[in-house]
Amino acid sequence: MTSGERRLAERLEQKLDDDYLLWYDVPVGPRHLHPDFVVMHPRRGILILEVKDWSPKTIQHADKQSWRVFVDGMLKTQPNPAEQARQYAHAVVDALKRDPQLVQAEGKYQGSLSFPWSYGVVFPNMTRRQFTDGLLDEVIEPHYVICSDEMLEKVDAEDLQSRLWGMFPFMMSGVMSLPQLDRVRWIMFPEVRVQPQGALFDDSDESAEMPSIMRVMDIQQEQLARSLGDGHRVIHGVAGSGKTMILGYRAEYLAQASTANSKPILVLCFNEPLGVKLHSVMDAKGLSGKVHVRHFHKWCRDQLVAFGQPLPGQMGAQQFVEELVQRVIAAVDRKHIPGGQYQAVLIDEGHDFAPEWLKLVTQMVDPTTNRLLLLYDDAQSIYERSRSKQFSFKSVGVQAQGRTTILKINYRNTKQILQTANLIAADLLTADDKDDDGIPLVKPISCGREGQAPIIIKLPSLREEAFAIADQLSHAHQEGHAWGDMAILCADWKTMDICADALHQRKLPFNVRKYSGDYNPAADAIQIMTMKVSKGLEFPVVALPGVGHMPAPGEDEQEAARVFYVAATRATHMLVMGVSGNSGFGRRLST
Repeated sequence: MTSGERRLAERLEQKLDDDYLLWYDVPVGPRHLHPDFVVMHPRRGILILEVKDWSPKTIQHADKQSWRVFVDGMLKTQPNPAEQARQYAHAVVDALKRDPQLVQAEGKYQGSLSFPWSYGVVFPNMTRRQFTDGLLDEVIEPHYVICSDEMLEKVDAEDLQSRLWGMFPFMMSGVMSLPQLDRVRWIMFPEVRVQPQGALFDDSDESAEMPSIMRVMDIQQEQLARSLGDGHRVIHGVAGSGKTMILGYRAEYLAQASTANSKPILVLCFNEPLGVKLHSVMDAKGLSGKVHVRHFHKWCRDQLVAFGQPLPGQMGAQQFVEELVQRVIAAVDRKHIPGGQYQAVLIDEGHDFAPEWLKLVTQMVDPTTNRLLLLYDDAQSIYERSRSKQFSFKSVGVQAQGRTTILKINYRNTKQILQTANLIAADLLTADDKDDDGIPLVKPISCGREGQAPIIIKLPSLREEAFAIADQLSHAHQEGHAWGDMAILCADWKTMDICADALHQRKLPFNVRKYSGDYNPAADAIQIMTMKVSKGLEFPVVALPGVGHMPAPGEDEQEAARVFYVAATRATHMLVMGVSGNSGFGRRLST
């Protein structure tokens, strides 16, 4: 910021009420314009402000088209700042008017925006008297201007707000509803969009029809995503709070800011299907060359191969992946695999990373950039190695004390789905005081989105459950859900096979994910996978067969409750559960 921009930002923060929204130097709209400030208010509308640190001494000539101004000791020709602000505002308005839900459908102002908009100029180094004496009021209408003596700290808040809204033409009226405000943000700031199933809207296609539903980050999520600076950061968020979305925003932001010589960005997660999903999103945005997305064990294998280190020999699958990790750790210790390979490392599902994995990965951050982002949710930790978290982040190289953010609101699930998940997992979500890093373990807060009650299927056998689930999914498809919007999440492979057979007999398209590489997020088919590997994904329609058999004989009830909680919270709109059996879960849900 220039000193004048900083002074205006401070004044707006001090003098404007909490229901104002303010963006500074954020690219706007499909043309990525850069107005200095965008001010938004539900009852007032949108205001675009240009800030010029020019003083009377630096302005040699001014007319309605251009000004000649000394900038850094050199005489330069600049556009009239009011005209510059006006062009920014009209570009924003033109983009917003493409959305029928933002324009007046009838009456005198049919086709105009249904809420006010305007623009203005701020001169932080010029008094009103100087503005008038310099005859600048002849080239910019005075009500479009705020001068230095009108934005002093002692200025009354109401006076400053009156100055701002005096910039609006008097005939403009209307109120921006909250749904309209979200639609405005969706259009003006494409990076805050929550993409349905990874779909991208082409802003350059002016004939493209605007989506009827526009989902965006909430204000806290957007503010957090934009304000993530360098250094180490931890986001501790409940299921469905948008952690992965913020990680995606951060990866995209860093990639777009990278130069040709920059090191790549590494995104790591534990579950292979989530890695596939994140890679597909980055690939769709054309960023896969700069953002390397891997699940942790695939990354370990790639490291050994890339630096000529031997892979483990023939052994059991679990032993193989453990040996894989140990060989990478040993090679890094011997400096056969270098550290600092990435300008940034972003870790999703950090709660499922063992301490030694985190210690390894933190060494991969280039110390000159020192960018590390760790996403964490203890309630979703479904792997025994990290459950008790008997370590501090500091002990594994994560220097994030004082830079931890907590996201408490669950946006993914309807109130009914979240309540169902909480029936089984309530004990997991009991808030403790704080863990070793000062992070409270918080219970999710529902965003209040209503939906249908989960469908409970109670039949004599698991096979009958599977056929009933197939029929429910077929009905959901008839109601408009794509096959790719659906998933059947099972506790074990046996249940997966029973469900696959039922779908086959009903002639429904499906894909079974048992092994790495079996998951294709773009396929228009019902996905069948285990509950554990579904973590990090979401689907509008989710079916959980065999819940009445959880926990399995000999399985820890809390372990099973964690797995159930993860699986149930994958559903965004519709949840179907089979509860036949004698387990406590089945009895609790069926009552």
